[in-house]
Amino acid sequence: MRLLGDPRIKRRTWLGTMLAALGVLSFSGSFPGTVFAMRGFDPYFLSFARANLATLAAVICLAAAGAPLLPPREHLRSYAVISGGVVFAFPLFSALALHSGASTAHSAVVTGLLPAATAVGAVLRAGERPRPLFWVACAAGALSITVFVLSRGTGRFAGADVLLVLALVGAAAGYTEGGLLARETPGWRVISYSLVVAAPVTVPVTVALAVTGDAQPSGVSLAGLAYVGLVSMFLGFVPWYAGLAMGGIARAGQVQLAQPLLTLLWAWLFLDERFGWATVAAALAVLVCVAVTQVSRAGGARRPDRA
Repeated sequence: MRLLGDPRIKRRTWLGTMLAALGVLSFSGSFPGTVFAMRGFDPYFLSFARANLATLAAVICLAAAGAPLLPPREHLRSYAVISGGVVFAFPLFSALALHSGASTAHSAVVTGLLPAATAVGAVLRAGERPRPLFWVACAAGALSITVFVLSRGTGRFAGADVLLVLALVGAAAGYTEGGLLARETPGWRVISYSLVVAAPVTVPVTVALAVTGDAQPSGVSLAGLAYVGLVSMFLGFVPWYAGLAMGGIARAGQVQLAQPLLTLLWAWLFLDERFGWATVAAALAVLVCVAVTQVSRAGGARRPDRA
């Protein structure tokens, strides 16, 4: 118990939270960056090309650090899960959702449940036993999202919403597995090796799409591609995974609650998107619900730590 008051542990916890916050700040620009990139590239090419940019940065970092360019064989399954979630699923499904007409603001609200989904993934993956309040708050957050979606447009779930849910599930799986792996592997290596594992797919698919596609690159689209490739898919994960490892998934993950609101701010500033109070209210409702899940989960995670 005395360890809980150790100043060194407190400093490490707060440093982890700050690192995670830096990662969230990077991720919050992903949707606007995707919108800019799709002014010159189709969503399929964009999703794979951004992975190649990130992979190039990862290989350079691994080589500069003198680290092996291939991940340990015993962790290949974990890296495959991370790749499937954050290299393939989230970029592709979110880009397709935005391409099909979903606004950045709408997408930010729907994916506002990502922290709760990540927490659920950690419960299932790490065997934690949260309090019943955790599940109540998760259900309330899901209900808030459902009401928001059904109150817009045709009053039913659109294809874009299904795509956003798939993106959310993929990211949650990648965050959970990456957070667990970062406890024993430096965060920058976690995302680097995940990108390397995906390279045998991303490289040839990008080449094929470049040959057969009809890209019309511009300064804006190239800037968007550079952001989602280098920042959203690589640099942002370096402090994010390191923060989860240092501060704990339950505590450090709470800073992700600000991501939907930050995305709304960027959409207003850079994309001139207009959204009503219903969108803001839905984002705040999800924030409150997810905050309860994180606090509840933090309490329920203490027992395994003591064991």
